[in-house]
Amino acid sequence: MSDRPGSAPVCAESLSPLATATERVLARYDYEIAAATDAIDAAVPGFGGLFDPETSANELADALERVLNATDETPVRDQPTNAGSPVCLYVDGSSRGNPGPAGAGAVLVADDGETLARLGRPVGSRADNNTAEHAALRLGISQLLARCDPERVKIRLDSRTVIRGVWGDPDSPAEEFGAYRRAIDDLLAHVPEHDWQHLVDSDPNPADALATVGADIAALGPGG
Repeated sequence: MSDRPGSAPVCAESLSPLATATERVLARYDYEIAAATDAIDAAVPGFGGLFDPETSANELADALERVLNATDETPVRDQPTNAGSPVCLYVDGSSRGNPGPAGAGAVLVADDGETLARLGRPVGSRADNNTAEHAALRLGISQLLARCDPERVKIRLDSRTVIRGVWGDPDSPAEEFGAYRRAIDDLLAHVPEHDWQHLVDSDPNPADALATVGADIAALGPGG
């Protein structure tokens, strides 16, 4: 499991035991959605999988436990990549019901267009969209710092609330997001140079689908 700075939740958002176990698997795979999902699907008996409706909660819980107890090592990135090169970070949050099951997604893209990482995680079983958006930015920056050593980061996001809170009025949004803002500020202090761009609805955001998967995980339950 990853114990890198920024990997643990800032706020105590609630998740079911099943979603919590899935989150632990994601952390082990540094929040790489595809790698974590493949490991879970391979551990489910037969042809089931993480999101297969035919897979029971007990089968999924057993599969998650097998993955977490596996002795084989997961990939470890000892050396930062893209040293000195600009990196673009896309982030997005999703809340089904707002509040409801919520997830965070982030995608790291190299200056030449190569996708470096596709990341996602559940945020809470009943969290709002603003919480998910803050969690997504924190996830993206923390994993960027763990994986890359860029001179400049271009952050792309669609949440005006996050933009105002992180780069605008320090008193907005409400203090309920203060812990996220402080954590994000601490992470950004390690980025030599960064800028942000607000994405409108017509702009593509590759993190959107990953945030949706995170919300799907947050909806899992109960398990355990």
